[in-house]
Amino acid sequence: MPHLRRGELSIYYETKGSGFPILLLPPGGMNATIDAWGQSAFNPMEIFSREYWTITLDQRNAGRSSGPIEVEDPWGSYAQDHLNLMNHLGVERFYVLGCCIGCSYVLKLLERAPERVVAAVLEQPIGVSEENRAVLPDNLSARWAKELAAKRPEIDAKSLEEFRGRMFGGDFVFSVSQDFVRSCTIPMLVMPGSNLDHPTVIGREIASLAPDAEKLEDWRYPTDVVPGTVARIWSFLHAHPAA
Repeated sequence: MPHLRRGELSIYYETKGSGFPILLLPPGGMNATIDAWGQSAFNPMEIFSREYWTITLDQRNAGRSSGPIEVEDPWGSYAQDHLNLMNHLGVERFYVLGCCIGCSYVLKLLERAPERVVAAVLEQPIGVSEENRAVLPDNLSARWAKELAAKRPEIDAKSLEEFRGRMFGGDFVFSVSQDFVRSCTIPMLVMPGSNLDHPTVIGREIASLAPDAEKLEDWRYPTDVVPGTVARIWSFLHAHPAA
């Protein structure tokens, strides 16, 4: 099984297809793994590998990946994992598509290395709304933290709680600010969610703030709209070819 290994870090990843690379950051909260694509509205690994080199991974400390708990800069540590993986594969520039928490990872990646991302697709972003403020952090990370503590008794419980607080103690999309999104000129296709963890208002706000964003609503339900959604993503990627 392919892994990127650096010291204590071990990132499991998979690739499929050939052509220009597209990094796929899966859903699932802190348990975001490759397998979660199978429960999504569509599986980008299967679809976009017809034309692109698709790359996806189990996020750090989820599924088959493991690594340290980076309390000082949690979102930055994930962004660095993504960049290290692309470096490992010899990829300089790429597209990126994220779903759920993957959208917050995408935005952090755009902040950390904007010169490397050609265009980004954000599928049902997570974020803080008036309705979910009290429950969203636990929805995204409580089960993950309990399972990780049981599996990794060497991890200090206080550090784990501090890590969760740093990850999900903010507002908006947690990983970046509204000001950053307002300044980010990378083309985005934003597909707002429609439930407690993926508030419609957050997707709409991202699309309204980003200078070069397109918005696609009503993309998942009823299920017969999904082929049109996939066609729109194809069109978006084709409209932003790598130089």
